[in-house]
Amino acid sequence: MTLSALGTAAQPRIALYEAEFAADPHAAYARMRAEHGPLVPVDLAPGVPATLVIGYEQARRILNDELRFPADPRMWEQAIPDSCPVRPMMEWRPNALRSDGAVHSRYRSANTAALDAVDQHRLHALVEQVAADTIAEFRPSGRADLLSQFAWPIAFRVLSALLGCPDEIGHRIADGMAKIFDGVNAAAGNQILAQAVSDLVSLRRQQPGHDITSRLVAHSARLDDVEMAHQLVTLYGAGIEPLTNLITNAVLKLLTDEEFSADVHAGGSSVRDALDTVLYRDPPLANYCVSYPAQTVTVDGVVLPAHQPVVISMTACNNDPALAGTGGSGDRAHLSWSTGPHACPARSHAYLIAETAVTHLLDALPEMDLACPPDALTWRPGPFHRALTHLPVLFPAPIAA
Repeated sequence: MTLSALGTAAQPRIALYEAEFAADPHAAYARMRAEHGPLVPVDLAPGVPATLVIGYEQARRILNDELRFPADPRMWEQAIPDSCPVRPMMEWRPNALRSDGAVHSRYRSANTAALDAVDQHRLHALVEQVAADTIAEFRPSGRADLLSQFAWPIAFRVLSALLGCPDEIGHRIADGMAKIFDGVNAAAGNQILAQAVSDLVSLRRQQPGHDITSRLVAHSARLDDVEMAHQLVTLYGAGIEPLTNLITNAVLKLLTDEEFSADVHAGGSSVRDALDTVLYRDPPLANYCVSYPAQTVTVDGVVLPAHQPVVISMTACNNDPALAGTGGSGDRAHLSWSTGPHACPARSHAYLIAETAVTHLLDALPEMDLACPPDALTWRPGPFHRALTHLPVLFPAPIAA
C-alpha cells in the first residue's frame, strides 16, 4: 500500500471526531484494519489529516524512533489556524512532550525529579481521605453520577493537592483542560488554561511549599515562567481527564462484567487487574502520542508525508489481532502509558490513585448497580479520549437513625 492509495474517493479518510466513532470505536478499528492494515488515513478534525497507527509492532517502532518521528509540531502548525479544535492538544509547547534530544532531557529530568519526590504512602492516605469525603457527599441520596461526583472530584482534588494548587486556580485549569480535550471552544480553553497555570507559577515562586510545582521551580533546570506554565499544562492534561476516565472506565467494567466483578470480590483478581484490563481494552487516552516526521518516511510500504501528524492508537494497538493470546488481566505490556523516550513518567502515581479510589468505592458501596442499561450510556466524541458523558449508579441509602 502506498500513500497514493490512501484517502482517495474510494477510500476516504476516516473521521475520528464524529459521534459515530465514539459510540463504537472497536468496530471502527476493525474496519480500518480490514481496509488499510496497520496505518490508516484519518481526519482528526475537519481538514486536519493524519495517519493513525493501529498495528502494535509498527507503533513500538515509531515510539522508539525519535530521529525519524520527532515530537516537534512547529512546521505542521504553521498551516493550522488557532481556531482548529485539536490544535491545543497538539501544538508546540516548551515541555518534554513536544521536544526531543537534549531539550527533552532537560524538561523530563525536572518533571521526573518533581514526581519521584511524591511520598507514595502520603499519596495513598490522601486519596483515601478524598474518596471518603467524596462518597459522603452523595451517599445519603442512594444514587450518584460516578463520573462527575466521584472520579472527577478525586482526580481534581488529588492532583491539585500534589501540585500545591488552590481550588480557585484549579477549577479554572480543569475547565480549560475539559474544553481542550472535547475540542469544543478549545481556543478559549487554551487561554483559560494559560492564565490559570501562570497564576499558579507566580503563587509558588512567591510562596514555595512541599509540592510538585515548588519542586519544579527549584530544580536545577532553572525553568522560566513560560516553561514552568507548560510543564504544569502537561501534568494537568495527563492528570485530570485521563485519570478521571481511567477510574470511570474501570468502575464500568466492574459493574457490567459480572464474572470479572465476582472474581475481584472473591479475591481471584484485583482492582489492579481491572485497571489493566481497561488499559488494554478501553484506555482513557485512546489515540495520542503524536509525532511529526521531519521528512517523508516509509513504514512497511506506506509513505507518511513530512510534517503530517502520526498518531498512535493505543486502543487499537493493544487489541491488535497479531497479539492474540496476550493482554488483559494481569498483563501490563500494553501501550497505554506509551513507550520509549516519551513514556509516561507518572504511571505509578496514576495506578496508585486509581486503584485506591476504586477499591475504596467498592468497599464503601458493595451493592452498587448501574442506574441504566449499559447500552444507554453515551461516550463523548473526540479523536483522543475514551470518555463517558456520565456513569449513573444506584445503591442502598443509609437508614436514618
